[in-house]
Amino acid sequence: MERADKAALRLAIGVGVAVLVSYGLALPLPFVPCVLTVLLLCKPGPPIPFVKGAVLALVVAALLVAGVLMVPVLKHYAATGVLLTGALLYAVFFAGARQANPLTIILVIAITVIPVAGVADQALTTVLSVAFGVGLGTGVLVSGISHVFFPDPPAPADAVSAAAIVSPAAARWAALQATVVVMPVFVLALSNPAFYLAAIIKTVTLGQQAGSTNARSAGRELVGSTLMGAWMAALVWAGLSMRPNLWMLMLWIVAATLWAGAKLFGVRRTSFPPSFWSNALVTMFILLGPAIEDAAVGKDVYAASATRVALFVAVALYAWATVWVLERWRESRPNALAFRRT
Repeated sequence: MERADKAALRLAIGVGVAVLVSYGLALPLPFVPCVLTVLLLCKPGPPIPFVKGAVLALVVAALLVAGVLMVPVLKHYAATGVLLTGALLYAVFFAGARQANPLTIILVIAITVIPVAGVADQALTTVLSVAFGVGLGTGVLVSGISHVFFPDPPAPADAVSAAAIVSPAAARWAALQATVVVMPVFVLALSNPAFYLAAIIKTVTLGQQAGSTNARSAGRELVGSTLMGAWMAALVWAGLSMRPNLWMLMLWIVAATLWAGAKLFGVRRTSFPPSFWSNALVTMFILLGPAIEDAAVGKDVYAASATRVALFVAVALYAWATVWVLERWRESRPNALAFRRT
């Protein structure tokens, strides 16, 4: 079995376990652990060791606490809170770009989602903290166990040495793009946290995706992956409607994840980069999760889902426009040392 086949299987198995745990135990916001599991298992390379996973959990927990501390600042000193959040986002995006670490997105979600949730309801921060813990724990555990059953051969030394090294200038530019994409939606979410909470998670994934793309391909990747995720969510919902129960939900999601994972890891070659398919999977969950909750309380699922899809597409179009404007700005300032092309 090839390395890519094993990676796709690990992703599908991990997501299936996350669905069974989060929905089977009726955790609050069960789609959040599923999203975090996707982000962890899309990470290339060897599994995260248990000790490193514990350290990562402590770092995220510290950021969760910091996010809670930001709530009174945002409530009473809104401008200062927004500026501090923007500076922290830029620093995290810059560090993530320099290290090419896909786990950066989890830290960014903690920085942005927790303060927004705390502005709406302090109790919601506890709910999200539990969701983050379950998602991180599931991702690390499943990744470690699945690597035992589907071990990868050691990577060649030349492949390790050939890993892309991002220059400081390129990292600054990627961090600027990502921060500019995320911050307006973050500010908008503060006005109506309940409505824009899922949009924040979507925007964070778009922000990291925008930081690694250019104006020529941004529309195809950002808007296209959003529409692909909506289409996958619609197919899973149609299959779940035939027999709505936990096992069918898990099986349909595993099937969708395996289909997307085969393209994400290169089992089936496509013209889209891996970030396209990981963003599509995240979009599928943040559309499907609220739809299941709407159905449970008797809301109009189709009207609410249409509103979310329209909002996500609008956010993707904004991200595309932001990348285009920033690219034009950089081209007009070729001597700017901070963001010079490399």
